[in-house]
Amino acid sequence: MPLTPPVRLHLTTPPLDEDARRGRFAPARPCPGHEGLAGPDMGEWAGRTLDEVAAEDPEAVRRWLTDPEFAPPGGGEPVAALITRAGEHLAGLEPGRHEAVVAQAVVRAAVVAALELPAAAFWRLDVRPGTVTALSGRSGRWNLLVGQVPE
Repeated sequence: MPLTPPVRLHLTTPPLDEDARRGRFAPARPCPGHEGLAGPDMGEWAGRTLDEVAAEDPEAVRRWLTDPEFAPPGGGEPVAALITRAGEHLAGLEPGRHEAVVAQAVVRAAVVAALELPAAAFWRLDVRPGTVTALSGRSGRWNLLVGQVPE
């Protein structure tokens, strides 16, 4: 039985902008050509800082950080849904090389999905801005290339 051709996906995170430096939740950003890798919808938290949200509703922040099914108020996307969405996108990629500029949360979700990690691992992955994370795979099996130097 011949092997299916490999899929290679390079996920690049943009450098921090001023809002990110201030710790603001970004609005859901599209990812043209890779719609399944769009940024997470943070609902009513978009545009606010984690400190602002925590001061107003510490229980909601605690739940968001500990319960992957918890959705930020106002139609936000739960971490579990982001992981599922990223995994479905990975499963649908055609063989060949793909590149996408994505939010740090999307990189975490894609790695969790690709390596079939528990959802709690999402919060244990640190993704630096301005870096590339590479996933490669075939036949539903993914590998993570760690320590790649950006081109």
